[in-house]
Amino acid sequence: MLFASLPRSDQRRRGAEYVQGLLGVEGRKSIRNISSLFGGEAAEQSLHHFISGSTWDWRPVRRALARYVEESAPARAYVLRPMVIPKAGDSSVGVDRRFCPSRGQVMNAQQAVGVWAVSEEHGVPVNWRLHLPETWLEDASRRRQAAIPENVLPEALDQCAVEAYLRITRDWGLPVRPAVMDARECDVPGMVRRLQAAGAPLLLRVGAGLRLTAVDPGLPRSACDTEVTAHRLMLMARPLRQPVIRRRPGPGGGTVHADLTAAVRVRLPRRSSRRPSWCRDLVLLGVGQSGGRWPAELWLTDVSELHPVGQLRLSRLAERVERDFAGIAEEVGIRDFSGRSFSGWHRHATLASAAHAVAVLSGTAEPAAARESA
Repeated sequence: MLFASLPRSDQRRRGAEYVQGLLGVEGRKSIRNISSLFGGEAAEQSLHHFISGSTWDWRPVRRALARYVEESAPARAYVLRPMVIPKAGDSSVGVDRRFCPSRGQVMNAQQAVGVWAVSEEHGVPVNWRLHLPETWLEDASRRRQAAIPENVLPEALDQCAVEAYLRITRDWGLPVRPAVMDARECDVPGMVRRLQAAGAPLLLRVGAGLRLTAVDPGLPRSACDTEVTAHRLMLMARPLRQPVIRRRPGPGGGTVHADLTAAVRVRLPRRSSRRPSWCRDLVLLGVGQSGGRWPAELWLTDVSELHPVGQLRLSRLAERVERDFAGIAEEVGIRDFSGRSFSGWHRHATLASAAHAVAVLSGTAEPAAARESA
């Protein structure tokens, strides 16, 4: 049972009501709107206290959700997806001036990383980590007002993503699966080291300027043992391209697309000549469409047991998350919490994830193909 860890029956009832409200209320999923389903002002006060002022721990609830999703619909990978939450004021925990890649501008916002358990059929967020800037963590007054725990320390966004992933595998005991992430704005070498040291397979989208060294016998000798950019390396690998036919979801069974892929073995610039025992071989995967620019995408992976076709299909799980974020997570109000506290934000995110899982696993979520054809 999702709320078995909550000690009181009224807390378990409020949890169920909140999830029901997230699924049933039209428009913004504010506590006021949710409480309108359950009795107006008194219900609003009770729900507000339940989310922002109560003492129940969201972590066992989130762990129970992750395990239920794993048992019901095992994932192929965990997609790590940053989430920007625009805010008008500066009182919400973690709000700061941040660059939003999707909008191409700096804005006032919170930022978090979600860990999504993903298959070709669906994606469900099972863990969240709120990224808190130093302006909050070094301000004693702000920390106190938002009730930020003392063990929360400054970290870069890529560190935040890795820690969110490790929580579900190392601490919750879920199966270790590939960590998939668009890491073009991250410290890729640092992220690779942290994931590989933890024994976590990875598939990271990387920028054209990432410097790598080819160690692939399929390339000319002159192309190896020289540090070049990922883009330049994949241009040299153009003769290695192979066609891949795949079907994208859509009306009438979807559409067929012809992609081109090339894969070359590479290594990151080394800090020292000694290779750690946990360090695994890396492959740079280039992706493009027939007749289009080459390469259109660059991915770095150590999932070497998969053929490039399998690596490409694994990378497309990030697209699955984008569709389900827009079509389901946004609809159940994942970004709608307006409270100020650290715990309140996490409780809302946990229950919004539960609502998302209910919509997906019950079959009530609108299929992606239908959303795309609307």
